[in-house]
Amino acid sequence: MSTETTETFEFQVEARQLLHLMIHSIYSNKDVFLRELISNASDALDKLRLAALRDSSLDADISDLHIDIEADRAARTLTVRDNGIGMSRDEVVQLIGTIANSGTAQFLKELKEAEDASSAEGLIGQFGVGFYASFMVADKVTLLTRRAGESQGTRWTSTGEGTYTIDTVDDAPQGTAVTLHLKPEDAEDRLYDYAAPWKIREIVKRYSDFITWPVRMAPEPRADAGADGTGEEGTGTEDAEAPAAPETLNSMKALWARSREEVTDEEYHELYKHISHDWHDPLETIRLQAEGTFEYQALLFLPSHAPHDLFNQGYKRGVQLYVKRVFIMEDCDALMPSYLRFVKGVVDAQDLSLNVSREMLQQDRQIQLMNRRLAKKVLATVKDLRTKDPERYATFWREFGAVVKEGLIGDYENRDTLLEVSSFATTHDEDAPTTLRQYVERMPEGQEHIFYLTGESRQALENSPHMETFRAKGIEVLLLTDPVDEVWVDSVPAYDGKQFRSVAKGEVDLGTEEEKQEAEKERKQHQEQFAGLLTWMTEHLKENVKEVRLSSRLTVSPACLVSDTHDVTPALESMYRAMGQSLPPTKRILELNPSHALVSGLNTARAERPDDGGLAETAELLYDMALLAEGGTPGDPARFVKLMADRIERTL
Repeated sequence: MSTETTETFEFQVEARQLLHLMIHSIYSNKDVFLRELISNASDALDKLRLAALRDSSLDADISDLHIDIEADRAARTLTVRDNGIGMSRDEVVQLIGTIANSGTAQFLKELKEAEDASSAEGLIGQFGVGFYASFMVADKVTLLTRRAGESQGTRWTSTGEGTYTIDTVDDAPQGTAVTLHLKPEDAEDRLYDYAAPWKIREIVKRYSDFITWPVRMAPEPRADAGADGTGEEGTGTEDAEAPAAPETLNSMKALWARSREEVTDEEYHELYKHISHDWHDPLETIRLQAEGTFEYQALLFLPSHAPHDLFNQGYKRGVQLYVKRVFIMEDCDALMPSYLRFVKGVVDAQDLSLNVSREMLQQDRQIQLMNRRLAKKVLATVKDLRTKDPERYATFWREFGAVVKEGLIGDYENRDTLLEVSSFATTHDEDAPTTLRQYVERMPEGQEHIFYLTGESRQALENSPHMETFRAKGIEVLLLTDPVDEVWVDSVPAYDGKQFRSVAKGEVDLGTEEEKQEAEKERKQHQEQFAGLLTWMTEHLKENVKEVRLSSRLTVSPACLVSDTHDVTPALESMYRAMGQSLPPTKRILELNPSHALVSGLNTARAERPDDGGLAETAELLYDMALLAEGGTPGDPARFVKLMADRIERTL
């Protein structure tokens, strides 16, 4: 094998930290390194078969696609080899040579915050660093690869200690081979003897039995006895006579094609881990078989926790698409609406073309029908969870509720179901969220709306001035703190005939008819008493507010800011601007509490000293305090501080 060029590179600091953690085995189950390598090899075979189907001119042999495992107990090496798509030199540099693309910094941050070994173990799959799990069992890793259709190969080598080398190789075979130089100390422990054929069989059967490609193990050199002179430790003469030909270790039977009775939960879980690269078991498994004019099978999984990049623009969504057991696409986003992008699984269709592209899928009527059917099945499963297993439903909603609510904005067909499966924090119970059905059932006679308040946190909402009269009257309010809540509440007209109503918008009209009449009488009296102050403040603050009026929602605070019923909220305005959409600024309404001493005192002073310039400053302070109370920032913070300091100084 001739080598033309060799380059040595240094890992970045974060990459070295990650490799140090791998080498020192922070993960309790080291066996999974082999699952990760086999999974990568399987993906490479899938990609090659698909590439050959789409490009008949591709110079690649696909007659016997498979994965080989070769173990040398004497040399303490283990090689996982595939004859799949392979990688170019640039791809090796991008995908293997650096770990930064896998989100190393975030990985390390969350690793340090992990509460225990099991939670730390789950991070590796989330951050796409499965290849580096090899360093848990190897003190040196060599990768040899050649991309199908190219003439030259690439070799990547590292001990994980700070540097790696990349060589250009002339006569590398098509595909990828990863050779691990196993740690010598693992040979002393039977449980971690990864060069032992029985151990390899055990791992493949447990984790990779469902792989659609044959996983073969080459025979060991003929030996009369094992390492201890009596055959393999604990196995008698199990491997005393090596097979004459490679042994296929996996069944290769697709789980979705087998009957429910034939498949165990453990097999489902391992398929999920293979597909998702998640080390945790799924929360729920969903099977669907459609028959008739268009036949397909689906095996879907609800994860037990949200991936770290779920809301990132580059998040890969969608399920794997097969056509008659032929792998077509890794992340087929056309099969699942975006608000269910966390769902993982496999869909195997019978009547699609093997040459189908992403563009064609977006327009394909059969795919659209599958999308609708799969979405309904997933939502029905979530609804069943809520009814039959509240604890698992609570886990699901805690992890994925914020993204599921995106469906309320655009999926009109499933909106009613989405409203039924949604849960919301509420003033009714600090610990337990509520469904809309439960909220409506608790509504007192005479209440016409479902009241809500949006904001950044529960604490901020509970302390909001807008909540005062609702708290005083014992009226339940939904506390909505997810960014998407700012949008969907304006898109959904009602639930069960009850309209959604923000407690920070419009006028507040609460209580029985008798209470409303009494409140109206009191309001008229206050209106006459404060008319001059309201006109003066409206004029003085006209650059910031459209109106100053008396409030029926305040019981403690002197003032608050509210929006007109159909106005865009400040938070939504900020979201649009962050997305590059320019909106004209919306002026809001400043409401005053006529029962507050500050407001009544200002009213009296204004009547007695209409030319007092300090009163104008007090009006500004009232406006700025209302901004602060809802989490906003005064337009001129320095001026606000100065005015506040002057007022405090006068009291000393």
